[in-house]
Amino acid sequence: MRREDDNGSAVVEFVLVSVLVVVLVMALVQLALALYVRNTLVAAAAEGARFAAAENQEPLDGAEHTRALIAQTLPAGYGSDVTAGYELVEGVPTVVVEVRAGLPMFGWVGPSGTLVVRGHAMEELP
Repeated sequence: MRREDDNGSAVVEFVLVSVLVVVLVMALVQLALALYVRNTLVAAAAEGARFAAAENQEPLDGAEHTRALIAQTLPAGYGSDVTAGYELVEGVPTVVVEVRAGLPMFGWVGPSGTLVVRGHAMEELP
């Protein structure tokens, strides 16, 4: 036996729950996208540093290599701010490649700001 004032309550409940589910799904997609971009940039920076650390290579070669790797997997804007140079880590000469990129946004949910990743590799000396 149903009460007459319960008419239409299923529709309202469905709408309320659907809004929450959609927001949660969008947040998960945003997290997955941010992690994918971060992991891709970390891998490209590390590979660029290893490339630049090889004998007869310069840090600028590593930066170009990093830009090329980023362009293969992400939109070109993610590889626009790549720097490379030398750095001493506990007295060991290393090559460092740094990538700065904005975090991707999916809808209105998610973090904003700049992502900074660095890749290091021990420099090979002749």
